[in-house]
Amino acid sequence: MDVFVKFWGTRGSIPTPGEHTHRYGGNTACIEVRHEETLIICDAGSGIRELGEDLLTRSNLPITGHLLFSHCHWDHIQGFPFFSPAYRRENRFFIHGRHPGDDRFYRLLSGQMESDYFPIGFQALRAEISSSDLETAGNRIGQVQVRWIPLNHPGGCLGYSLQVDEIKVVYLTDCEIPIPNERPRSELRPMPPDLVEFVRGADLLIGDGQYTDEEYAERSGWGHSSCFTVVDLAIQAKVKHLALFHHDPVRSDFELDELVDACRLRTEAHQSPLTVTAAREGVEYRYATQPIPPGADPVP
Repeated sequence: MDVFVKFWGTRGSIPTPGEHTHRYGGNTACIEVRHEETLIICDAGSGIRELGEDLLTRSNLPITGHLLFSHCHWDHIQGFPFFSPAYRRENRFFIHGRHPGDDRFYRLLSGQMESDYFPIGFQALRAEISSSDLETAGNRIGQVQVRWIPLNHPGGCLGYSLQVDEIKVVYLTDCEIPIPNERPRSELRPMPPDLVEFVRGADLLIGDGQYTDEEYAERSGWGHSSCFTVVDLAIQAKVKHLALFHHDPVRSDFELDELVDACRLRTEAHQSPLTVTAAREGVEYRYATQPIPPGADPVP
């Protein structure tokens, strides 16, 4: 069976609906990954609301889903109280930590629904919602091998690698990779070796490229990377396809087009076959788990 990856929220920091973001989307972070009967949801930004509505139209069968969180900053959890399947008694959802007793994501999700923040309490969710962990399950969800890596972000953050057979998808949002001042900007930038190995050979890297170099110079320490830095990571890790993610809330569709063009020029300058796009809401990629045909076919 194939692996499907669909973008439901691609924006960083705050939802930005409007004319200038209608093409790439204004919802905050939410990614759906499917393989056979396994449904994995990466982050629960505002995009999870539309994912939930879509899930309810697919089948009359109960829904079982697995939630992986990069971290609990507001733009990555704010959509969960509006996730309709969580209000249906027949459904089951597992909120995964890394190891036994790591229930902080479960606690923070329930905490944001306390009366000071939200009018409906966590107890109103009729689905079975359980805290689970990756270690106990042998770092597998169904047939999907799950690995994680700590990322450089204020308050901490996790990146995830999801692999089925030879297909590898890496979710690397909210990751700051510093730009060394002493190097010419045209050269490939040095990368943390463990990060390169974690990403190596990915069919799809969903990578934080919120800033330009000039913006990063003003916002160093804010927890996000320049788009050109994540391009360099993808080149050095021999990634096949980089989808720039966590788009800056002030970035228009037209400006994102220009950013992608500039990133593609950088790959050409380094003679890399890397494909670069900007993550766009509603776009789904299908990856065949057999060696032939390779690559991904976008499904409009």
